[in-house]
Amino acid sequence: MSTKYTSRFLDRSTPPHVLTLILLAGLSALAMNVFLPSLPNMAAYFETEYWVLQMSVAVYFTVNAVLQIIVGPISDNLGRRPVILWGLGLFVVATIGCIYSPNATVFLAFRMCQAVIVTAMVLSRAIVRDVVPANEAASLIGYVAMGMAIVPMIGPMLGGVLEQHFGWQASFVLMLVCGIGLFWICYLDLGETKRATGETLKEQFGHYPELFSSPRFWGYSLASGLSSGAFFAYLGGAPYVGTEIFKLSPSTLGLYFGAPALGYFFGNFFSGRYSTSVGINNMVLIGSILCTIGTLVSLLVFGLGLGSPLTFFGIMTIVGTGNGMTIPNATSGMLSVRPHLAGTASGLGGAIMIGLGAVFSGLAGIILTGSDSAIPLLWLMVFCAFGGLVASLLVIRRARMLGV
Repeated sequence: MSTKYTSRFLDRSTPPHVLTLILLAGLSALAMNVFLPSLPNMAAYFETEYWVLQMSVAVYFTVNAVLQIIVGPISDNLGRRPVILWGLGLFVVATIGCIYSPNATVFLAFRMCQAVIVTAMVLSRAIVRDVVPANEAASLIGYVAMGMAIVPMIGPMLGGVLEQHFGWQASFVLMLVCGIGLFWICYLDLGETKRATGETLKEQFGHYPELFSSPRFWGYSLASGLSSGAFFAYLGGAPYVGTEIFKLSPSTLGLYFGAPALGYFFGNFFSGRYSTSVGINNMVLIGSILCTIGTLVSLLVFGLGLGSPLTFFGIMTIVGTGNGMTIPNATSGMLSVRPHLAGTASGLGGAIMIGLGAVFSGLAGIILTGSDSAIPLLWLMVFCAFGGLVASLLVIRRARMLGV
């Protein structure tokens, strides 16, 4: 790792340890997907339709996106440390509510509250940009995300096993334990990396037009949001495909479900290893191309009648690899457009990505209802991936015009 980032674990007088940043991003990822293999059985437990529980994915992403818009400016104003600690504390309370929910309505309400954990993901990235310059930030974000990729890779597998042996609540107990443990780690390790701006929150939110007026910010955000949209559509549709079309058990579905995270791990490794030398724009482009190729290959395979659990989930590793290259580099790009607004940019860029994710995951559930094929889902994923490729080409064109 080329970036000169030094810290001592559990010492607030130094920058947060890389492990702490990995865990912050990792818990956010765990909360996103660990319970997904349980969705069909949760629908039976709450005596409701599958699509109602599937909406917990889209609703979570929607609230997640809204919170990111708020969290960025607040952390730029008040600092990273207090916002992260409050976010972790509220996540713990919301998780307890999910575990003891008496019906689907109450569960969905507490599930929405769980989205507060997005503070961990948003601010772990902003912290990196606080302490290192742009190209090194892309490298460090890549390494952090590489470690984070382990969590969503094993999360669904672990969630499937927990569901099969202990019931759906076991996944939320796991989130509860992780939330409490991470609060303790952050309290000891997470010092402040952002100096107070001295501005009011109204003035801080007033900086949004500065970002809205930047074509490069929009280019990076849409490249990240649309490329990852293929993955979010997968999150919304894969439980249905695995359970209703391929008839997989929860534990087997969990095993297959982590395939894109394996690719994401390697994509993040390439980002960490090569972003500084290759350049963030080229890495965004290469990642977008891989993502597009992966979705097109999967669609072709199913169109030829060769679809199976192995091909559907296995080819998703290509999409994951592309996302692992696109997201860290596009994130570094959007944070570097206006470095003094790193927290705001991280929140707004993340909101765009997660907001699009909410739309595509919701669409996936709708278009698959009653379907006996994964092809509708794959068409949606192709659309997302190709949109990300177009956005990456536009941001490169803009950068060349500006000579940056």
